[in-house]
Order: sequence, then structure tokens, then C-alpha cells
Amino acid sequence: MSASKPNIKSDFDRRIYKLMYEMLVDDSFENNNVLMPKTREVYDFIIEADMNLRRQKRLLVEKSIQKMSPLIQQNLQNQLDTRFGNQEDQTLVNGNQNRSSTPQNLKRTESEKSLFSTEEELKMMTVKDGNVLNNKFIKLWNQKATENKVASSSFVDSNEQKDTNPETELSNISKKRKRTKPLEQNEYSIPKLRLKDMGGVENCIEDVMELIVMPIKHPEVYVHTGVQPPRGILLWGPPGCGKTMMAKAIAGESGVPLLHISAPEMVSGMSGESEKKIRDLFNEAKSLAPCIVFIDEIDAITPKRENASKDMERRMVAQLLTCIDDLGWDKTDNKHVVLIGATNRPDSLDPALRRAGRFDREISMTVPNEESREKILKVLCENLRTSGDFDLRLLAKLTPGYVGADLSALTSAAGMIAVKRIFKDIISKEKGGILEQAISEEVLDCVLDNNPNMENMDINDMSVDTSIENSTINENINRKVGTIGETQKFVELSSLMILEALNNHNEKFSPEMLESLYITHEDFKLGIKKVQPSAQREGFATVPGVTWDSVGAMHEIRKEMKMAVVEPIKYPELFKRVGISAPSGVLLWGPPGCGKTLLAKAVANECNTNFISVKGPELLNKYVGESERALRLVFNRARASSPCIIFFDEFDALCPKRSDNNSEAMARVVNTLLAELDGIESRYGVFVIGATNRPDMIDSAILRPGRLDKLLYVRMPTLSDRLEIMQSATRKVPLDSDVDLEMVNNHPKLANFSGADIANLVREAGVVALTRALDRTRSGNLDTSDMGNLTVTRDDFVVAIEKTTPSVSESDLQHYEYLSKTI
Repeated sequence: MSASKPNIKSDFDRRIYKLMYEMLVDDSFENNNVLMPKTREVYDFIIEADMNLRRQKRLLVEKSIQKMSPLIQQNLQNQLDTRFGNQEDQTLVNGNQNRSSTPQNLKRTESEKSLFSTEEELKMMTVKDGNVLNNKFIKLWNQKATENKVASSSFVDSNEQKDTNPETELSNISKKRKRTKPLEQNEYSIPKLRLKDMGGVENCIEDVMELIVMPIKHPEVYVHTGVQPPRGILLWGPPGCGKTMMAKAIAGESGVPLLHISAPEMVSGMSGESEKKIRDLFNEAKSLAPCIVFIDEIDAITPKRENASKDMERRMVAQLLTCIDDLGWDKTDNKHVVLIGATNRPDSLDPALRRAGRFDREISMTVPNEESREKILKVLCENLRTSGDFDLRLLAKLTPGYVGADLSALTSAAGMIAVKRIFKDIISKEKGGILEQAISEEVLDCVLDNNPNMENMDINDMSVDTSIENSTINENINRKVGTIGETQKFVELSSLMILEALNNHNEKFSPEMLESLYITHEDFKLGIKKVQPSAQREGFATVPGVTWDSVGAMHEIRKEMKMAVVEPIKYPELFKRVGISAPSGVLLWGPPGCGKTLLAKAVANECNTNFISVKGPELLNKYVGESERALRLVFNRARASSPCIIFFDEFDALCPKRSDNNSEAMARVVNTLLAELDGIESRYGVFVIGATNRPDMIDSAILRPGRLDKLLYVRMPTLSDRLEIMQSATRKVPLDSDVDLEMVNNHPKLANFSGADIANLVREAGVVALTRALDRTRSGNLDTSDMGNLTVTRDDFVVAIEKTTPSVSESDLQHYEYLSKTI
């Protein structure tokens, strides 16, 4: 029977009514009674079921709940009465048929009639369901109604489930609401994974052995000495770094079952159900002791209680704290039960959970460095068929910012590329070089088109024919084979040919065909282009493709940058041996366009390490405290992924001078940056590079030794520097033979040109050459095929010089020279 909804005019009240009906309908038909819960419990269910209602004011929702409660109760009661009426008729019919068949039933009917004075009383007694009569006793006994299901079965006909009458449809609703199921002991097994199967976690193994493996394997030592082993550890780190795999390896190494559950699975919409799931989990763990309980994404159920939006969250945190406290040996019969939590947001956990006695130790699983990546790749490639010249060290160097999950995805991508290449090779061999033959036939046709008599010539007479011009043949070949777009279509056609051949090849490949097939280093290099590291999605930037060859001149600045950043990352042990620490940070300052950002990119490329690029203004937020939080998050990510370079572009926007004129918000940002640069927390392995063209605007506290103690002035390029920059900028530009870069460089108008101005000059000369060629093509003086011979001439540079002007004025240069003497 469908629910008869009353006439509710408001859409908001209709949503509340629908959710309340869904909450109460199953329990009402299960208990054969309508029991209205408290308004607070209904509110918790509604905001869990509909996320949009969380935005509504609580008072408004509760008023609607109170208004809909009598309507819901009346509607459900009417449905129950209708259901009992249907059951009464069916029961009486079946009862009469059964009682008329045996003498015993006839005697029983007479005895029932003798107990009641009227037929109405007998009818009322027959109609009542057993559960309805027992509900009062159940409330007194504080027992579940499910224990009396047997009593109600005698009043329901066995054919009731086959009833398709819409009036009785609601009575056959299956109990879809999830109930807490008792955990089965046979559900859990000992993982086969071991710690040796993981690579790059050597720094965590010692803590794991001390805190978990030793107490589980030899509890008698701890009992004898009276030492209470830790109850739990917290694994934290970025996604994909191997926290879940570490928990499985710990359980496998210890030889105990692992109770693995994801924290969101414990959350339930019914009041008290979430806490019951937590209790059942820990009770099952005690019965399986010794064992390990692993809760993944534990931050989902343990937020800070002062910030919790619902009472259910606070109750779950309190219940989890109580269950952890009950894991002592006095309550587990000296059998060790350890809780392992995993999260990538440790700061969001309730502080009571992180104290000693609960999560005794927090193990950080950071982004692996180059050495760790090599070990992870060695484990992942152990079962792969790789070529003999496979270089894991080089591959680890090419994958900065990759975590374990990214390297695993890279292995899969390289395998797929190799398989595709293997299929193509096998099919090509079977087809006998169809593609090469097709191209060769096209070229031969071109030659025959230029010399028709060649077709009937003897092969010995075809050695040389001076009458055929090479240019004509090349032109016809280009016309036959086609342009780049047509060649791409031909490649796609070849792929379709291979796919067709693969579909027709139903036989398995022979061992002889598979013998020489393996995954090469090139397959992995192609796979790197397809796999995006998770660190890049977490705020890390890809390592720039700028090398020192792309940076012209600035040799002194290069040496300073190498000693300040590159060498400490590559050879940290040498700095320790000498007893000095690397500079904490470097500030590159100078006129705009002198290559400050280019220098930072070249340094990051040479180090090939984790790189975070931050533009100063992008951290600023209008909400109070958000700018400081974003700044702290940048440094936390860098610490977790050390060695790491943080590059702040437009550094002056982030830390202006603190004065009465500035707002308190900017002062707080500067204070946060000062604390991060030289605070209590260690910044080992984190290198800060700032770039600005307004050093006089930066707060003086930032520039003291210990913070950004290396200030490098990037000057305007000299005459020789400009020539190097111009040579670097024109490396990929086709220059005509009449172009003399030294003569162009000596032009008086280029005296105050910066590196960016020179790059703009080269770009403008290329635009002038391209414009000239397009004009000739439109007028018919130049064929499109001759565009490949397009070059930039001396006249193009002369026109470009007339169009460009220096970006830094003479007065600005004098100001920067003055700052270089005072800072």
C-alpha cells in the first residue's frame, strides 16, 4: 500500500515529511507500533540523509519536524490498522478452513467460545497480532522485538509473501536499513605481505619492530619486565605513500590477523549505531587477540570535538577513546591488541587521541626521495621481464614527487606500452612489413612518374640517370606521401591494420615469439608522460624543463646558487663533515626581466627534487586565518617531502614591511612566515628561494641571517652577457646566413635591454619574417611548399629593433644600483 501523504503546501515540509517517513516506516512495521523518536534524533538522521539541509538553520528544521510528527504518526497508524485488517480476514479464512478439517480444531473452537462471552470479543482477540500484545512486556524486559518474531509467524499465512495486492505492498517491504552484523571470526586471515616486500621504508621499520612486532611475537618478555607495550600507532603521510600496505605488512610480519575497516563504514544514520559498530569491532579484536586493528582514514570519525557540528561525532570520538583504553593487557589476558590508524590529515584529529597511552607514536611516511624511489622500483620491477640495460637509478631520478602508488601506476603504464609495442612487432613480422612496402611503392611510383621509360629498363642500367632532378622527385614524393596531417592519417590506418590483424590472430603466441620480448627503459620514459604524480595534485609543481643551457650569462650567480641550493641537496654529507649548515634561503632581486625566475627553474631542474612553486598573492585569503593556514600548509608539505625547494615568486607581496599603515592581516602573515623560516620546528632539507624586484618593500626581519641570508643581485646584462643570451634565445630559430648576432648585439638601442627584452626581440624578428612570407604567399610569389625553407634575415632583426623598446627605464636602473649599495 502506498503512503497516503497529507496535503502539505510547502516544498520544504514535504522534504522533511519524506525523510521522516523513510526513517520510521521500517521500524513501525517491524514493531507493529509507531514510536516517535526525539526531535534531536530525527534532526541528526535528516541532515545525514540530505546534505543540502545542513545549510538550513537548525531551528527551522526542528520546527518542521515538530509540525510533521503528528501527520507522520497518524499516517503510519492508519497503514498499520489497514494491514491488521487484511491479516484478520486472511487469518479467519485460513483458520476456518483448518479448523473444519479436524475434530481437535472443532473442540478448540468450542473452548475458545466458552472463554469469551461474545463473538466480538473473540474476533478482537483473533485480529490482534502477537507482537502487539507482547510489546508492553518487551518494553518492561528491555529486549529486542526481533526475539519474538516466532510468535507472530503463527498469525501470518504462508502465502502472504505472494500477495500482489497494492494495499498490502507496504507490509512486504524488506528491511533495507543496515543493521550491525556480528563479526565472524573466520572472516579475518593473516596477510601474506611482509616488510621486505616494501621498498623505501627502512626509516619506519625500526619503529614498527619496536612498537608492534616484538610485543606480539614475545609478550612474555614484557609481562616479565612489567612493561606495558603501546596500544596504537598513527601512520600519516600523503595519499599513495603506502600506509595501508604498511599495516598489512606489519600484520603479516607479526603473523596475526588484521581487522581492516575504513572509518566511513562505521558511520550510521541511526542514533547509537555508530558507537555500537566501534564496540563490536574492538570486542571482536579482543576475541581474536593477539591481532591488529587497522582503521583507514581515521580522521573521518575523530574530528576535534570542539569543532564537531553534530553530537554523533563527539560520541564516536568518546567511544573510540574508551575502547582504546580498554586494550590494556589486564583486559586482554596478556594478549596484545594494537590499533593502527592511517590518515593524511593528522592535525584534524582530536588531541585526546594523539596523547601517550593511545596513539603512542606517530610515524611519518613522506614522499620518497631518489634513493627510496629506486628501492620501490626495484621491488615493483622484480617480477617484470626487463631489458639488460634497464637503469633504475636513472628512472628514480626522472620521477621526483612520485609516491609508491604513482610508481606502481608508472609500472602498469610502461607494461601496457610494452605490450602494445610487442603486439605491433609480432603482427608486423607476420604481415611481412606491409607498411614499409606500401611506402616504398609510393616512392617508386613517384620516380616512374618522372621517367616513364624507366619501367622497361634493365636493372643494370638504372644506376644513374642525370635527367631526373632530385628536387622534382622530392616534390612528387611529398605530393604522393602527403603532408603531416595525411601522414598522421596513414599512421592511424596502420593501427587499424594491426587491430584487424590482431582480431584475426586467434592462436596463442609461441614461446619462440615471446622469447625476445621485454620491457625497456624507453617504455618507462614514455609512461612518465602519461602518469601524473599525486604530489602535483597536492600543490607540488612539476620539475621545470629549464636547464643551465637555457640560461645565458650570469655565471657568478650560477656559482652562488649551486653552492647555496644544489650542492647541499646532492652532497649533504660533505656539509656535515665540514660542520657547516647550508644557507636557509636565497633571495634573488633585481630589475624585471633579468632572469630571476629562470634561475630558480634551472636550479630545480639540476637538483631534480621536489619543487613547490608559489606566487605570493595566491596564498592571500580574505578570511581571517586562512592566509596563515595556507602558508603553514606549504611548509608542512615541504617538510614531509624533503629535500624540497619552495620558490616564492613576487615575494614582496607576501611579506611587506610591518608598520602602522599595514593591516593586521598582513602582519600576521609576515609573523607566520618568520616562524616557519626560523621557528622551533626543524627546516632541514627545505630550501626557500624568493624572487622580487622590490627588495626595499620586504620586511627587514626576513632578510636577516638564518632566514633569507643569501641576497643575490641579478644585474642588467652586460654587452657580452647580451650576446650569450641572444645566442641562447636563437638556438631554435632558423637564421639566414647574413645574420651576424654580434653586429645585432652592438646596436646602440640594445644598451639597456634585459634578458626578457632580448628574448622579445628574437620573437619579434621571427614574427616579421613570418609576416613577410605570408604576404608573398598571398600574392602568389611564394609556394606553400617553400615555407619549410623560411629563415630570419638581418633585415628582419633591423625591423624588430625599431619596434621594441627597453622595459626598464634609466631612472629605475639608477634606483636599483642605489639599492645594491644599501641592502
